[in-house]
Amino acid sequence: MPLSMTAYANAQASHNWGTLSWEIRSVNHRYLEPSFHLPDTLRQLEMALLEQMTRFVQRGKIDCTLLIKPAGTTDQININIDAAQEYIRAGETIAQLITSPALICPMDILEKPGVLNNQAINPELLNSAVMELYQQAMGQVVEAREREGSKLAELVRRRLSDITRHTDTVRSAMPELIAAQRQKLINKLREFGEQLDTERLEQELVFLAQKADVDEELDRLGVHVAEIYHILDSDKAMGRRLDFLVQELNREANTLSAKSSSSSVSLSAVELKVLIEQIREQIQNLE
Repeated sequence: MPLSMTAYANAQASHNWGTLSWEIRSVNHRYLEPSFHLPDTLRQLEMALLEQMTRFVQRGKIDCTLLIKPAGTTDQININIDAAQEYIRAGETIAQLITSPALICPMDILEKPGVLNNQAINPELLNSAVMELYQQAMGQVVEAREREGSKLAELVRRRLSDITRHTDTVRSAMPELIAAQRQKLINKLREFGEQLDTERLEQELVFLAQKADVDEELDRLGVHVAEIYHILDSDKAMGRRLDFLVQELNREANTLSAKSSSSSVSLSAVELKVLIEQIREQIQNLE
C-alpha cells in the first residue's frame, strides 16, 4: 500500500499522576531521520523509541515531542534545592564576567536538569505509559500516511492513464506519418527526373524509416508504466523504485521527442514530459 511521508499525530493519556502527550510530525526525506524531544529524565528511552519507530516507518523526517503534565498542586512538586543553588552560583559566577548581565530568572532555573523532581511518579509506570502512548501515536501516523498515500497513488494512476493514451495515439498515427514522409521523399527525388537512382532511393527510405521508428521507445514507456502500476499495488516501500522508473520514463520521452518528425508527435512528447514531471512531484512524498 502506498504510504505518504507527510503525517501528523497527537495522542494524549491521563493518569492519576498526570497527563502524557505525544506530538509527532512527519515530512518527506530521502532517509529515516528521527528526532526526539524528551524530558532529561527519559533520555534513556530514545533507543527503544527508535526501535519502535522502525517497525512503523522506513523513510521520512520524524519529529517526536513528549510533554508531561504532573497532576495536583504545586505543593506536590519537589524542588532539589542543592541543585538549584548550584545553578544559581554558576550563573552568578558567569554574570561577574559580563558588563551588564541579565537577571537570573527563577523559571529558567526550574527548567534545568535535576532541579524539579516529581517523586509521585513511579519511573517504571511512567516509562511503560510513555511507550504505550507512543505506539498509539505512531499508529495514528501510519493511518494518516495510508490515507494520503492512497490519494497520491490515485493521482499517479490518473497520469499513467494519460501517458498510455498519448503513447497509443502516437503509435496509431506512426504508419500514416511514415507513409506520408516516404511519399514526400519520393516526390522530392522525382524532381530529378532521369537522375533518380533507385538504389539510393531505397537507402534513403530505409534511413527514413529507421529514424522515424519509435516503436522501441513506445514499448519501453508501456513497460515502465506497467511496472509502476505493479509497484503501486505492492506492500513494499516504493518511493526510490518509483523515482528510478520516472527517470526512465523521462529518458524515453526525450528520445521520442528527438525522433519526432511531425508536430503531432512533438506535441505528444511534450505532454508526456509534463505528465512525467507531475508524477515525479507526487512520488517525492511516497515512502
